[in-house]
Amino acid sequence: MTSNPSIAAVAVEFPPHQVGQQEALSGLTGFGGPQFDRFAASAGVERRRLAIPLPEYGKLSGFTEANDTYIDVALTLGERAILAALDAANITPTDVDVVFSTTVTGLAVPTIEARLATRLGMRPDVKRVPLFGLGCVAGAAGVARMHDYLLAFPDQVGLLLAVELCSLTLQRDDYSIANLVAASLFGDGAAAVVAKGANRTPAGPTVLDTRSRIYPDTEDVMGWDIGSTGFKIKLSTEVANVAEKYVGEDVRNFLSDHGLTTADIGTWICHPGGPKVIEAIEHTLDLPENALDHTRKSLRDNGNLSSVSVLDVLRANLADPPAPGSFGLMIAMGPAFCSELVLLGW
Repeated sequence: MTSNPSIAAVAVEFPPHQVGQQEALSGLTGFGGPQFDRFAASAGVERRRLAIPLPEYGKLSGFTEANDTYIDVALTLGERAILAALDAANITPTDVDVVFSTTVTGLAVPTIEARLATRLGMRPDVKRVPLFGLGCVAGAAGVARMHDYLLAFPDQVGLLLAVELCSLTLQRDDYSIANLVAASLFGDGAAAVVAKGANRTPAGPTVLDTRSRIYPDTEDVMGWDIGSTGFKIKLSTEVANVAEKYVGEDVRNFLSDHGLTTADIGTWICHPGGPKVIEAIEHTLDLPENALDHTRKSLRDNGNLSSVSVLDVLRANLADPPAPGSFGLMIAMGPAFCSELVLLGW
């Protein structure tokens, strides 16, 4: 029997308010027009789901009301995602021993998973590990930290909840390039992942190993300036360059430690940061033409969902699994600037 945890199920849930790209751009910011055209055309996004109906964004009075809306919608989507994932894994809420949660688009104390624990019927002794500030890398990092925990407690069941409502963070009076890019890229959704320790009946791919990296002098590449109006995006044009500079070497070194090369990886589960980031990953790793099809589809259909996106790509790959004995690699990047790698085995 393997000594590594396995991923039993992934579920992704979206709010019901779907809009096309052009409609979303002007509706979310209130200042659409020609300046959006090049961002809309190059974002790789065709449609997105939004936390609330599009006309309601202009009525939000400020950060307090936007954050209250975040909590309400996050609880609804989070509950749906958790229940769907538990059902797919044939796990009950009382079976869950530890819950990891991640978000970077709203603030809640008690945190979202704490508010849902009693509602869903989890045990009062369930452990909670809320993660905040990891941004887009957090889906992969959450799977990695859940793996670390379950290595120590192989009889237990872990749950990861990711909720991101990016549309509620957009600044309607920010005409910066970063805000225009964010308005063209980001969408809303929630994901839940169920993992089992090695002593439980295995299901799905095994998490073989993980690796975290923080890159020097990159703090200003991506993040938030948080103030009285809420979350103001920091997004450098250097994101794709940093990815291409560092990620290829990191991936090759990581795989080499397991006697593998990129040619041994049949399933690539990459966060869809945007078209230029996807192209940088393809180039630096010399990937086959269709290797990131699921990544591009997630971006096209949902936008960039921050921490949820890589879990949406994971869900798509679990629904169409490779042959037994295959390897997969999960890759995501986020603020710091940093990356997370997760090696999977089927």
